[in-house]
Amino acid sequence: MSEIMDKLQYYFAYPFVRYALIVGLLIALCSSLLGVTLVLKRFSFIGDGLSHVAFGAMAVSTVLSVTLKKMSGGESAFGKFLEDTNGMAIILPITLLSAVLLLRTGQNTKIKGDAAVAMISVGALALGYMLINLFPASSNVAGDVCSTLFGSTSILTLTKGEVWLCAILAVVVLAVFIIFYNRIFSVTFDENFAKASGVKADGYNLIIAVITALIIVLAMTLVGSLLISALIIFPALSAMRLFKSFKSVIICSAVISVLCAGVGIIVSILCSTPVGSTIVSADIIVFGIFSLTAALTRRN
Repeated sequence: MSEIMDKLQYYFAYPFVRYALIVGLLIALCSSLLGVTLVLKRFSFIGDGLSHVAFGAMAVSTVLSVTLKKMSGGESAFGKFLEDTNGMAIILPITLLSAVLLLRTGQNTKIKGDAAVAMISVGALALGYMLINLFPASSNVAGDVCSTLFGSTSILTLTKGEVWLCAILAVVVLAVFIIFYNRIFSVTFDENFAKASGVKADGYNLIIAVITALIIVLAMTLVGSLLISALIIFPALSAMRLFKSFKSVIICSAVISVLCAGVGIIVSILCSTPVGSTIVSADIIVFGIFSLTAALTRRN
């Protein structure tokens, strides 16, 4: 036990390890709050769809950055800016726009919500993969794709700016849920009644979609685009096994998500496993425990 503590103390002496822990906990907290609403509205796969869009946007950003650097002989200011910010200037607007389009398209009577998600996510994933293969940023194309989809195997990629960005986002998400808690509750359970009561349901749905897009873009660095939806879905489903009220599910989901993120990051440090996969594995284990507990409780 003392050996494990000494190893953790050694690693946490480095700023990049502390950055990974802080970002992981903040992303987990934000994802869990939004996850409850998305799962109850039966629109949980919006996270999966937007994560694929973010992957396609990242491919566009990478190709644009490489092209600008080649055309200018490596002196392109915008290309350097894209590289320094991990393409956020392109990834974030495209993902936010897709969140809005996905919400509008999902409300179309001709294209239902699940079909809209599948259409946008598969198209963006295919386009992104094609661009990365046609315009590779490095000789290891397979490694770049795997790192983007499943998260970096290293936790050295986070910067202090990304930590502050996640902290600001966490404050915004918490403020939105506290200030508009009653409106979000009404929109989540009965949107038609909420509209009849004078609540601007479309506006609150748009806020939820935009915040989801922001979290997905930030979470790509830690867990990868294919694993982001797990952070949204699993904590909410685990909490719903044992709790029934909206407030209890949100609180339990937040606790589960933060604990799993913390445990996952620590285990990944000790065992040298991929951060994203380890966090999701912890979420799956907790879901199994909660499901078993719920089954035993019902029998008794």
